[in-house]
Amino acid sequence: MDRITLDLTNATSDAIGPDHGISSEELAGLRDAALKAQAAVEARRGADLRWMDLPYAHEVHDEVLDYASSVAGRFKNVVVLGIGGSALGNTALHAALSSPFHDLAPPAGWPRLFVLDNVDPDLVGEWLDHFDPAETLFNVISKSGGTAETMSQFLLFRERLVEVLGEEGHREHLVVTTDAEKGILREIVQREGYQSFVVPDGVGGRFSVLSPVGLLSSALVGIDIKGVLAGAASMDEHCKQASFEENPALNYACLQWLMQEKKAKNVAVTFSYSHRLRALADWYAQLLAESIGKRTSRSGDDVHKGPTPVRAVGVTDQHSQVQLYVEGPFDKWFTLLSVTQPDHAVPLPSAYPDLEGAEYLAGRDLGELFTAEREGTKVALTEAGRPNVSIVFPRVDARSVGQYLMMMELAVAVMGELYDVDAFDQPGVEAGKIAAYALMGRAGYETRRGEIEGAGPTERKTI
Repeated sequence: MDRITLDLTNATSDAIGPDHGISSEELAGLRDAALKAQAAVEARRGADLRWMDLPYAHEVHDEVLDYASSVAGRFKNVVVLGIGGSALGNTALHAALSSPFHDLAPPAGWPRLFVLDNVDPDLVGEWLDHFDPAETLFNVISKSGGTAETMSQFLLFRERLVEVLGEEGHREHLVVTTDAEKGILREIVQREGYQSFVVPDGVGGRFSVLSPVGLLSSALVGIDIKGVLAGAASMDEHCKQASFEENPALNYACLQWLMQEKKAKNVAVTFSYSHRLRALADWYAQLLAESIGKRTSRSGDDVHKGPTPVRAVGVTDQHSQVQLYVEGPFDKWFTLLSVTQPDHAVPLPSAYPDLEGAEYLAGRDLGELFTAEREGTKVALTEAGRPNVSIVFPRVDARSVGQYLMMMELAVAVMGELYDVDAFDQPGVEAGKIAAYALMGRAGYETRRGEIEGAGPTERKTI
């Protein structure tokens, strides 16, 4: 099968018992609600949920590839200036579909990719200490155009470029991805004449990876974005047409809701048994947390809903987290990302035939050991009554990664309906942004600054 699959076996009551597992009756009981939720989401396709049609925006895809081709070979580095949804997808695609060592030894003619998704001065300052902005293309990404972190980085690197290349020359080193018409970045693009791409209306940051937000940096470093989009389209079509029983997005959404609401499992662990897929777990953490973690229901009642996402990497975190997972509180459920066919075969030699602790590995392959470690974790979790499902990738390639991205976006959209929250806003994030604007002295936020400074204890308690 050339499609990623969802294996629910070890999350069922048959496998781990009724206290922590989901029965076929419980899952079937959500069938009508899930189909209704899917219909509600589908009704908004092409309207305010335009992220659903991103895989089919072929003209935009060609524009991205044409630009990437026009600058091929000109830069040693590509730097993404963005945060949250303007960064996590870029990192996930690069980690999954480039060599793990791409940025140490890029293929001939291709640049390195750096995603500076923080304004920590030690991060940005170290980059400036080690790399030359004049050898770099900066991709500035902000849907609103006013994200403080992105704007501060843009101002900093623009100044460095102007110092070295001048007012005219610096422009070829900046490309902006932002709203089509609104926001300060769009105004700057119009003033400066920078090359730009559009984040369409109806595409929030955490749902933007299949727009130029995620596609441009990927194309610039040689990732097969057409393959990613084809995979996303194939998953979208499958989920539109499949029955509930054959629909991985609907079943995953139902599992998440049942695990939290019926089995008291408030922590959702994505356990990547693929080094290349590890950053997909970071991408999904934002998608889940920011979409479902809400104070109010859609009717305005205080509900304080939402699971807590956790990321783990196999086999690394078998030696740091699995002790807790197997014997700790029954407040977690697990999604293992696994790969059927790795790209590399790495045979193990024989060196100490008289030592059993080494000899049993002789003639085997690292892939066999990796698979045994993954299956061993599944056995341990299942025998301990810990629900776990597997999302199985035939291989890590552009098509399978695109399928995963679309499957999880659809699943989270349906989760919003099941949890009765707005999956497409982020008022908690906006509250933090407003507080930061006030503390930085941005005009228009003086009242909020006064409120912050006047609140809290009069004396700090420091030990």
